Amino acid sequence: MADFCSVPPEILAPAANKTLELALGSQVVLNCTVRWAISEHCEPVPTWTKDGQWLGSENRQDSMWLGQNASERLLATVLQVNLTRDADFGVFACWVSNATATFTLRRGEVVGHVSAVLAALLVLALLVLLAGLYIRCRLSVLLWYRNHYGELEMNDGKLYDAYVSHATAPDDRKFVHFIIKPQLENRYGYKLYLDEQNILPNAEPSADLIMNVSRCRRLIVVLSVAYLEQDWCNSSFREGLWRLLELSKKPIFIVFESQYREITHPAISLLKHHRSTVTLLVWRAGSMTPLSDFWKELCLALPRKVAFRGTMGDPQTQLQEDKDPMLILHSSYLDSRRDPHPDGDLGTGLRGYAFRSPLPPHISVLGGPTALATGTQEDTQLKDSHQSEIDVSDLGSHNYGARTDFYCLVTEDDI
Repeated sequence: MADFCSVPPEILAPAANKTLELALGSQVVLNCTVRWAISEHCEPVPTWTKDGQWLGSENRQDSMWLGQNASERLLATVLQVNLTRDADFGVFACWVSNATATFTLRRGEVVGHVSAVLAALLVLALLVLLAGLYIRCRLSVLLWYRNHYGELEMNDGKLYDAYVSHATAPDDRKFVHFIIKPQLENRYGYKLYLDEQNILPNAEPSADLIMNVSRCRRLIVVLSVAYLEQDWCNSSFREGLWRLLELSKKPIFIVFESQYREITHPAISLLKHHRSTVTLLVWRAGSMTPLSDFWKELCLALPRKVAFRGTMGDPQTQLQEDKDPMLILHSSYLDSRRDPHPDGDLGTGLRGYAFRSPLPPHISVLGGPTALATGTQEDTQLKDSHQSEIDVSDLGSHNYGARTDFYCLVTEDDI
């Protein structure tokens, strides 16, 4: 060991005893730098120990130079350690004259890329799962939110939920009467107004169209090839679209996938360009199922439906306490009539007396036992006939067109 200096050298690195956690198989370089004054007249010689055992000069490099101040000298000794086994870990000490610095090497956990790759794959799988759930359940979540917290379109004076316009072609009539109408009326409780006439015969809305559309909350157009062959679609569809946007809130256009790919009509590109103001739905092969995305998108485009158990007719109209004299109170002359329009029913088209109204209540004379007995008997018969003849569940599939053709004036005295 060389002569000790009267004043111990100043250790510049490390600043304090240093502890390192390293993985097995790694390499580490231990640097020990000291500074002392030239006036000490000592020549420090660096040495290294491991766990108290002296190490040789192998794997060690020493260098000495003058500091910025000519009265100082600096010495750096660097030791390279290969940690190939557990015995290579321990406490290493750097001795320079009567100054020392220690390095404690501990074996740490293996830090590799396996855990990082597994974490990245887990995050990626979670993102894919969330994306799949969003694509699959997005419409259901939106429909549930609309049905619970959506805006109610009530007290607006509308008699129908949607005005359905379609061509007179057999395929279009079957699609509307046997698919659209039963599904929306029976399953979802909407009330539709069907029309197969040319809604814009001269590219200008007629008085009947304005009146009928104003009675409906939405406008549904079955945009088939036969529908696009109408004169106003070929000559002035753009102008007609603006007229429809003025009459109805975000009209709904239904196209068939088999025709949608082959249609070169400019109306399709125009509807795609104005997707923010219209709703364009495509009827596909799998749209027939009640839980398909087509029906969910269609219900989202239609107004929120309010359903009340035990009520007859349109609950949104009943909440208005409508006293319109055009409503029928006791339309007994309808009892003997069958449904004249069987196209709209799912079954054979022949229904029972679903729209028969209860008879007016019998007012008996006070004080007469015979009248009292007769009144009691008639009241019992009235209740039985009312329970047996009125089928509320059948109202959803019945053709409403047969009912709206009949009106009668009712005064306040009659009510």
